[in-house]
Amino acid sequence: MPTIIGIKLSERNTESIKLQEILTKYGCNISTRIGLHHSTREACSNTGMILLDTVDDPSELVTELKKYWEIQQLIY
Repeated sequence: MPTIIGIKLSERNTESIKLQEILTKYGCNISTRIGLHHSTREACSNTGMILLDTVDDPSELVTELKKYWEIQQLIY
């Protein structure tokens, strides 16, 4: 069942390493990944949002992500 997952990162610079490990582990379940953060030529925000479009059952991925971050799911 396709699901969109939103992950809020409050410390993008340090949290992105752990997030990348998890996303690599479940890479075959992710069809699309979009990373959003505010940036200008002068500064890059340390907060961000990752959107994932998943295939199959994302329950294992969701369980692992919830250990570290606040997430939102939209099943369609």
